[in-house]
Amino acid sequence: MACETARLNRNLYIWAIIKIMQQTTEQYSRIISECRDLFSKKLQDYGAAWRVLRPSSITDQIFIKISRIRTLQMTDVKMIDESEESEFIAIVNYSIIALIQLEKGFSDQLNENPTEIMTLYDRFAGEAQALMLKKNHDYGEAWRDMRISSITDLIYQKVLRTKQIEDNAGKTIVSEGLDANYFDMLNYAVFCLIKFSEKPANV
Repeated sequence: MACETARLNRNLYIWAIIKIMQQTTEQYSRIISECRDLFSKKLQDYGAAWRVLRPSSITDQIFIKISRIRTLQMTDVKMIDESEESEFIAIVNYSIIALIQLEKGFSDQLNENPTEIMTLYDRFAGEAQALMLKKNHDYGEAWRDMRISSITDLIYQKVLRTKQIEDNAGKTIVSEGLDANYFDMLNYAVFCLIKFSEKPANV
């Protein structure tokens, strides 16, 4: 009887984990879709002007965004009408831009093929989601019990690490490289956006 109860409890636990992972996958895909839509519209408006940026410049853009989010979280005064959510979306898109730049290198030419750019966007977003699912499996979705402010600090830490790696000419001894940090910042930003989406409308 005890063995049967233990087996039932284990099956219920596995079922609950599967349901949570399915929910996370759906939420993650929805957030990425929203970020992609904005990225695509800006690509139509401005072209791929960001192609002239060196990766270090993109890192600094992410640094500016996460610094502003931290400021918003620590003060009630807001001089610019842009929400934390919009800044997290920007971090997602800048992280993917950085990954594209790492692969293609920066360019002085702006006549990029939009279809190719969006294909790269989808590829890196897919790789980020695959990484998220692997880490979620190992860590048991611990991020769901974290505060948005704490995840914000993790992004801030990651961008500082990235800046240091860049200052070291991209060389590391035991640490992950630039791409791993961009993937982590992307996924942390998505986690924050998921948590915002779960807040009651009146909060």
